[in-house]
Amino acid sequence: MGVKRPRVSHDKAIVDVWQREVGLLSSRNFAHRLAASQLIKDIASDGTDLVLRLEILRKLEKHRGCVNTVSFNGSGDILVSGSDDRRVILWDWEFGRVKLSFHSGHSNNVFQAKFMPYSDDRSIVTCAADGQVRHAQITDGGHVETLLLGSHQGRAHKLAIEPGSPHIFYTCGEDGLVQHKRFQDRMQIGQSSLAVMVAKFDLRTKASTELFTCHSTPERRSHINVPVVQLNAIAIDPRNPNLFAVGGSDEYARLYDIRRYKWDGSTDFGQPINYYSPDHLVANKIVGITGIAFSDQSELLVSYNNEHIYLFMKDMGWGPNPAPSTPVSTCSDADEPECNDSLETSKSVMETDKKNDPLVFKGHQNCDTVKGVGFFGPKCEYVVSGSDCGRIFIWRKRDGELIRVMEADKHVVNCIESHPHATVLASSGIENDIKIWTPKSEKRVTLPANLNEDFLELILSFSRHNGSSSDNGGDDIGPEDYYN
Repeated sequence: MGVKRPRVSHDKAIVDVWQREVGLLSSRNFAHRLAASQLIKDIASDGTDLVLRLEILRKLEKHRGCVNTVSFNGSGDILVSGSDDRRVILWDWEFGRVKLSFHSGHSNNVFQAKFMPYSDDRSIVTCAADGQVRHAQITDGGHVETLLLGSHQGRAHKLAIEPGSPHIFYTCGEDGLVQHKRFQDRMQIGQSSLAVMVAKFDLRTKASTELFTCHSTPERRSHINVPVVQLNAIAIDPRNPNLFAVGGSDEYARLYDIRRYKWDGSTDFGQPINYYSPDHLVANKIVGITGIAFSDQSELLVSYNNEHIYLFMKDMGWGPNPAPSTPVSTCSDADEPECNDSLETSKSVMETDKKNDPLVFKGHQNCDTVKGVGFFGPKCEYVVSGSDCGRIFIWRKRDGELIRVMEADKHVVNCIESHPHATVLASSGIENDIKIWTPKSEKRVTLPANLNEDFLELILSFSRHNGSSSDNGGDDIGPEDYYN
């Protein structure tokens, strides 16, 4: 006689809500109890895994073009989106209402829009296909003033906000430029045309600082004569905001330390402190990076076009001068305790080759568009990505197992944004709407039975489209990679 599974009880959830309302349970702990953490054993044993119960709560429909960016505010009650229609919309996503809609000021597709922290959700920064970086300030009366802060000489795909700062953010573009920008007095309207670099912005002064140009490695320049890496992604380490990573049109995710930058321009800040790439992709001339993200544990997640997604620990890098040898760790300041710890970790890791291999997440298809990648869960327990097949893919981070696939777009899913506190996802793609996902399904959903057939057809279709062959030295993706 089989052992009966315990019945799912709603009493505990009701008690949790009551404790939260009367102040006996903090909002953070309440969210953690509801969120999709593998550590919540009672949820797992009852079969109520929230990730497997995600389904569409509603669709947010107002844009008149592809939605290229979605992002929650700090409290999670407002979602901001940007589109090919060049408009930015603030949503009350829980009720499906538009709180505010305004023209971004861009002359081409909006690629990213984000709230600046601690700005009462009135300060929004954007970048777009026109290369412009803009700031939108919402006044008390709901009027929006937009200002041009700087311009890339090419499309500007992504920006990264310094954690906890209402003033500082970075941008990167296809011109290889990373910029730093600061906000301060809105009466000072600073505009700059930027050469091929990475830059930092500070809203307190409206000044942009051109940090560096992201150059190709000498080996790549000698083989294909491409001097500059076109950048698609940038991310800041939440545990150490001095560190940020960029990725683009070659195989390396590059890590930089802003403390190495001398504001008088006396140093060559363009030299990364570390390079990250799987061994088999080094010197690969086809792959590039479309998405980068840091976990709360400083793990680096990198999504490649024409390939897979990889998770790197900080001791898995090639060092400041990549070469075909065993990856080693490097730090920006050897006098710092955390750097010494990292070096010791690197020594122990190098003793075991297996520990040097990044974890790989397979199954999705990333060929046609610039797709992001991210973490999901209160402790970043899951990895999420869109795909060319119009689905959302969710993997378990600790072992790379694919646990969930969800139909999310008729064409391609490009953006997936995790809610800052709850088990909620927002997704967008080629369609004009935004889909909100919550764990409201009564049944746990399993993987589609025809998943492998769909993947094979996608891979064969991509191969025919690109005229690729198996005679490539073994570095490029092949259909067999999806079934290993």
